[in-house]
Amino acid sequence: MYTAETKIRVRYGETDKMGYVYYGIYPLYYEVGRTELMRQFDFSYKKIEEMGIILPVKSLDVKYHKAAIYDDLLTIKTTIKELPGVRITFFYEVLNEKNELLNEGTTMLIFVDEKTRRPRKAPNELISQLEPYFK
Repeated sequence: MYTAETKIRVRYGETDKMGYVYYGIYPLYYEVGRTELMRQFDFSYKKIEEMGIILPVKSLDVKYHKAAIYDDLLTIKTTIKELPGVRITFFYEVLNEKNELLNEGTTMLIFVDEKTRRPRKAPNELISQLEPYFK
């Protein structure tokens, strides 16, 4: 299992009239978390795309527990619980500065060959970097 943490400050434009983070923003926070996790392994989306691979989202699940509000400093905990094959699943926890769980979710992405548009296995370079965290 591998977990990465990313900090995000809630911006005014991400809130609704009540000052709460708009519900549709959380998947954007998830994207920041997973992008930063992948970057820790030198696998930015740019690098993956240069390898001829795209990563469409197959599923998204979001659970709301408590509202984040304007100017909160959030921690996005992003976890990979199993080695990827054709799919990679990310688990997210969004916490406030008091370490209260505000939101949790998952996304499943599919490794797809850009030319054929067919599913393919995760790049071997990524697997070899992740393997030590799953022993």
